[in-house]
Amino acid sequence: MTTTARKPIDKRYDFVLLFDVEMGNPNGDPDAGNQPRLDPETGHGIVTDVCLKRKVRNFVELRAADDPDGPNEIYVKERAILNRQGQRAYDALGIKPGTGETQLAEGGAKKKATAKKTEQDDVQRARKWMCDKFFDVRTFGAVMSLGVNCGQVRGPVQLTFARSVDPVLPLEHSITRMAVATEKEAEAQGGDNRTMGRKNTIPYGLYRAHGFVSAPLAAQTGFSGQDLELLWEALVNMFEHDRSAARGEMTTRALYVFEHSGKLGNAPAHRLFDTVTIRRRDSAAPPRAFSDYEVRVDRAAIPEGVHLIEKP
Repeated sequence: MTTTARKPIDKRYDFVLLFDVEMGNPNGDPDAGNQPRLDPETGHGIVTDVCLKRKVRNFVELRAADDPDGPNEIYVKERAILNRQGQRAYDALGIKPGTGETQLAEGGAKKKATAKKTEQDDVQRARKWMCDKFFDVRTFGAVMSLGVNCGQVRGPVQLTFARSVDPVLPLEHSITRMAVATEKEAEAQGGDNRTMGRKNTIPYGLYRAHGFVSAPLAAQTGFSGQDLELLWEALVNMFEHDRSAARGEMTTRALYVFEHSGKLGNAPAHRLFDTVTIRRRDSAAPPRAFSDYEVRVDRAAIPEGVHLIEKP
């Protein structure tokens, strides 16, 4: 199974992603004691685009586990060494990084200018191999020129930071583990053997993120219709296999996809996003569930040439 026979998408897409969290921490800030990320001026919660892409990558990696030789490996996987990933492209193509030696004439030396061009050609070949092999490279793009040079890829899919619809209230909880890690800790406590810790949560938050899919950039990376469907599947299901004590109740609530009729699109993205509105049913009570909100889509305001697809 390869991506070489797959046809890149020929339409533009914009989308609105809604997800929520209940008594959890959707995206802790390591520079702030892992507290939930906040906009300090408004108190709205924030989830970074990098966090959302990590969830997509993890889901696709699980999805591709049954096809290890297929086109949906993940380049930026957890604990990966990226230069080793790039070396795989050179090994598979039978070229040596940084020398242009694959086209050396037998028994002779190549001129510097010719060697440079050969090296550039090798980088382009390696870049294509990486796009064909790794889902996240041809989807989100990657900088692959820091060591083993596989070039740079500008991905067709981009995500914004997610922001909560209403301000959220971070809570800090003291927790106790009825054990210690070392004999020294046990001696210091006289056998009590307790370890104190803290956990950060928010009671509830409904988050909204926007995304964009560019057909012209998809043509450069080979991002296909199959890749697009896998992206939608990942966005809908990415929290189902990401459970933890801090993220036990995170759920994708809605995915609104605006499909344009052509590569360049039929309307500005912000006009489409404005058709999706969210309001609290009871403005006096703090929201504690998705049912506390009403989501509306003004279909009459969607411009001609744009088709709305609701997932799941």
